[in-house]
Amino acid sequence: MYCRGIALIAFLFLKSVVEAQELYVFSDPASNIPAKSISAKLNMRLANNETTGKVNQRYQPELMLGLSKQVMVRVSTTFSDLYSQELQWESVKAYFKWRFYSNDDIHRHFRMAFFADGAFANHDMVYDEMNLDGDNSGIQGGIIGTQLIHKLAISGTLSLMRVFDEKFTSGLHENLPDQNALNYSLSAGYLLFPLDYANYDQVNLNIYIELLGMNGLDKGGYYLDAAPALQVIFGSATKLNIGARFETTSNMYRPAQNSYFLSLETSFLNVFRGRTGRLKQ
Repeated sequence: MYCRGIALIAFLFLKSVVEAQELYVFSDPASNIPAKSISAKLNMRLANNETTGKVNQRYQPELMLGLSKQVMVRVSTTFSDLYSQELQWESVKAYFKWRFYSNDDIHRHFRMAFFADGAFANHDMVYDEMNLDGDNSGIQGGIIGTQLIHKLAISGTLSLMRVFDEKFTSGLHENLPDQNALNYSLSAGYLLFPLDYANYDQVNLNIYIELLGMNGLDKGGYYLDAAPALQVIFGSATKLNIGARFETTSNMYRPAQNSYFLSLETSFLNVFRGRTGRLKQ
């Protein structure tokens, strides 16, 4: 039983290494975290607020759970000073992803997934930009497709979002922002190091570039950001992400045109066991 458990953990590690270049910093791939695993993550965002002239900060703790190979869930909350003079709690969010298609081969695969999420934000809508990571209450649903070819992974996302705010029902505001939007992303990741795997302790280095956009379906607001990032993976389970988002074009009033991200994530494999204490397959 002990050897069987070691073999399974090694398999899960190697699987995560092969797919390391899919661990995008600003979007999700169609792949899930390993089944029966838990990941804890802390995101930090820093942005220059052009309206107030101060540097705003936002912190987002996340907890991810791999229910099976096909299904994962994530819950998160945010704290920021974007809507207050000091750091305070602002939102909570739940995310669900179902991988419904897989065509896997050696060092390559194509996968598709459906995702849905919903968020509650403890403040009124101030900016035109719509998102569920602290700024808005709302719901979203969409589809993801990810292609892995050896060390390169390319992924695309398309989703519909609707935000909720009393402005849309009060009738007191003439120049309302969009309430519904089409969100999209195109992401690419490449495994730079190591060139060949010799042991589990090797450091992994991935480079990413992502295009993140939104088009409003009511008033026609839009933005398109370019987001480069670097990722370092230590000991196969701890990930350090460093990235930035730069606005390329927009007609929206946004919290910031450019922002900078730092996150740290740790994964715990094979957390859940069967009643007999054996490792589940």
